[in-house]
Amino acid sequence: MDKELQKYYEERFAMMGSTGWKDLTIDIESMIDSLNNIGSITDEKTLHFRRGEMSILIWLKNLRGVSEQAYEELNEKNV
Repeated sequence: MDKELQKYYEERFAMMGSTGWKDLTIDIESMIDSLNNIGSITDEKTLHFRRGEMSILIWLKNLRGVSEQAYEELNEKNV
């Protein structure tokens, strides 16, 4: 893995190890719980908007795991 890509992942993991990131993940979980209710959706436009919101929140929720997996795969290729 080149130095620039390694630095990218190291900085990402440092960010994800911070208290602020942990607080954000708690907020994300709360937001997912509150938005994951179809009872409040009144029309198709709202449904599509909600799907977009959920997509972004789930991406953020899974970002750490996906980043760790990608980092490990890149390291395995360089061994």
